[in-house]
Amino acid sequence: MLSLFPDLGGRRLEVLCVGAHCDDIEIGCGATLLTLQRLHACAIHWVIFSSTPPRRVEARRAMNSFVAAKSRGQLLIGDLPDGHLPGKLSEAKQLLQSMREQVQPDIIFTTREADRHQDHRLTCEVTWQTFRDHLIFEYEIPKYDGDLPTPNFYVPVSAQAAAQKSAKLLRLYGSQRDKHWFTAATFESLLRIRGIECRSSSGLAEAFHCRKAVLGVAKRSKARRGRAQK
Repeated sequence: MLSLFPDLGGRRLEVLCVGAHCDDIEIGCGATLLTLQRLHACAIHWVIFSSTPPRRVEARRAMNSFVAAKSRGQLLIGDLPDGHLPGKLSEAKQLLQSMREQVQPDIIFTTREADRHQDHRLTCEVTWQTFRDHLIFEYEIPKYDGDLPTPNFYVPVSAQAAAQKSAKLLRLYGSQRDKHWFTAATFESLLRIRGIECRSSSGLAEAFHCRKAVLGVAKRSKARRGRAQK
């Protein structure tokens, strides 16, 4: 298979991660973020819509654990109500727009459009409404609903990155440990299935849904370059 990656011209890869809840990003693309930092100079930014004070503390610690200090970008954590994000569309858009005014990402990771959790769907919609000229990858979150279709974009990860992802999630999100699905076995099983599908040499991979991508390298418009330099 052909591996594709943008030509960055020597600059850092700007990555934006968007989650509805405090552990979504790490579950959906944690191993990918660890892998990207090993392969490229990155600036990784983080936006979370819903949190509580205890979970906000967990999320900050998680970002600091998954993202090395040299790669750490902006962090925005909202306090919108869990389970009710569709009723907070305006507030969610304002939060993400505030991040857009600070960074111009090359790659965005967000929740899936077809996710059956209403907060995840709203998060995806707001991401696409806010970033219309960007490469967006929608990540997977296993859940009771059984809503995981076949993805179309794969990132092979090492056994070390996979193990680190599971260990960090379990260590950093104590508030979630009483959930029967929040286990290393859950996270690693999906990594193994996706690893089989893309014939990863390690047998492990994270997978995403890419709605559209442009083949080739286009120069940024003056407006986009100006915003990125602010």
